[in-house]
Amino acid sequence: MTNKTKAASIGARVRELRKERHWTQVRLAALLGISQGHLSQLERGNQSFSAEQLLAILKHFNVNLDRISPEKAPAGSQIQNALAREGAGHLAESEDILPSESLKNATAVIREALVSADSARQVAAVAPVLVSHVGQINLTRLRNEFAELGLAHRLDWALECTLEAIKQESAQPLPREWRLKYRRAVTIIEAFYAPSFALRQGLPYDAENPSPFDVLDPEITSKEALKETIENLPPIARKWRIATGIKVNDFVRALRGARGAD
Repeated sequence: MTNKTKAASIGARVRELRKERHWTQVRLAALLGISQGHLSQLERGNQSFSAEQLLAILKHFNVNLDRISPEKAPAGSQIQNALAREGAGHLAESEDILPSESLKNATAVIREALVSADSARQVAAVAPVLVSHVGQINLTRLRNEFAELGLAHRLDWALECTLEAIKQESAQPLPREWRLKYRRAVTIIEAFYAPSFALRQGLPYDAENPSPFDVLDPEITSKEALKETIENLPPIARKWRIATGIKVNDFVRALRGARGAD
């Protein structure tokens, strides 16, 4: 679908939704802060709605994105755009992808990235998102959500990788803004883990009944690939029993990229 065709489809759906709710163009234009003539052009598909305008329409008409979107964007693209908006500025953000209501805050973005991301780069990008929003994220609640999904230690692994990456980055001179951000993130993450025996001394291990590995990487598609990955696990991944090739250095690169140091 071309951009022009997509704009026409979205415009037609917005017009249809507006008429269903018995809104005039004048009323909707006032909501969006534009002129009636501009709205008319948007509804005809001669111009494209901005992401902010579409979000305002979704919110005020209380409908899902599918109601006006002509096609469903790939989950990985949605996640990447959301990561970029929430602090991972080194990731390319596509203007063609409409923002998803399910990824409306940093907590949701971190959860979806660790569950459904389609690349190691997206997974590691949770590090700058955590740094940017760690004070607003309820880590205990988020950990419980992962436990309910059967992924109890995936968040713990990501947090420890982020913590180690921050410490490595903090060993070099940093702009004051980033030094303060990193210090706050370390303080909050370490406080969250303070009661945890697991982080300080490693997870309890039962040789006779070891816990299964949580397979994170989408590239692990066979028993042979899983075996090879496990044999070469980074230390933190081995401790939390996460089957992945993602290392602390990947999180370090994400932090550097987010602050424009790459």
